[in-house]
Amino acid sequence: MDLYDVIIVGGGPAGLNAAVVLGRCRRRVLLFDSGLYRNSKSQGMHNYLTRDDILPLDFLKICQEELKKYGVERRIKRVVKAQKNADNVFVVEDEKGKEYLAKKLLIATGLMDNVPEIEGFKEMYGKSIHHCPYCDGWEVRDKRLGVYAKDKDGSELALSLKGWSEHITLYTDGKNKVKPAKREYLEANNISVVRWPIQRLIGTDGQLEKISFKNGEEQACDALFFVNGYTQHCNLAETFNCEMGKKGVVITNRFQQTSIPGLFVAGDADKDMHLVVVAAAEGAKAGVIINKELQKEISTKNLQAQKGSSSVVPESF
Repeated sequence: MDLYDVIIVGGGPAGLNAAVVLGRCRRRVLLFDSGLYRNSKSQGMHNYLTRDDILPLDFLKICQEELKKYGVERRIKRVVKAQKNADNVFVVEDEKGKEYLAKKLLIATGLMDNVPEIEGFKEMYGKSIHHCPYCDGWEVRDKRLGVYAKDKDGSELALSLKGWSEHITLYTDGKNKVKPAKREYLEANNISVVRWPIQRLIGTDGQLEKISFKNGEEQACDALFFVNGYTQHCNLAETFNCEMGKKGVVITNRFQQTSIPGLFVAGDADKDMHLVVVAAAEGAKAGVIINKELQKEISTKNLQAQKGSSSVVPESF
């Protein structure tokens, strides 16, 4: 079976940027792309120089084209299993049961947002409902903004939105997760808290207009940001028993290395600052460190071979 230098699982910004770096280093790279992306519903990508407002899927197409000139293999398949064999080589299995071998493994599969099961929510997600004010706050500046946080404390997000609008309301959908100390901050910043259970969201063509409550009340709202947690897009890192943080992300060092030698994680899967530019940067960093590890292993192997051959006296002597 062929042995790749690196297998990358995840076709988002982190995985793609790592693939470009490693391809340019003349490494043999195989990248698996499930075709599922966290920001696929977004109407525009932001905070990335030269790419402001580009549709995420258009951005990915440009990235995918760049892989070709460096000989990176990209397969639209889902990886279902990964482990190390007795030879310390990574064995990766796709959804059809085919196995692939690699010296190094980079997981860049990202996260999935836990979208609340409220009527109208999914239809508006990515258009007028968002999870990141740094990504979408500018587009809804000075409008009537809401924060949905039923099972989480949404006070921090509500306070951060004051930079974009003076009209902020925190909706807790029947719950009360806001800590007393945070309530004082909300009151001081004129952020009201509405605890009524939500019935549905009302709008047209993905544009939120009103929030309807189970008690019959309605409130006008132009855009909604939500705090509802997220989960790993796949559990590969967990199968290696990688150390996980409280928020469900994989703990890595500053070089994107996990506690498992040769296993790297980059992008949203290992950090709680979820920006495309950060994910891409982490992918580049992981690519450089992986290449350095491969270089060191080859140099060490050659040195050991040289020492071994020099210790043997040729028969001609």
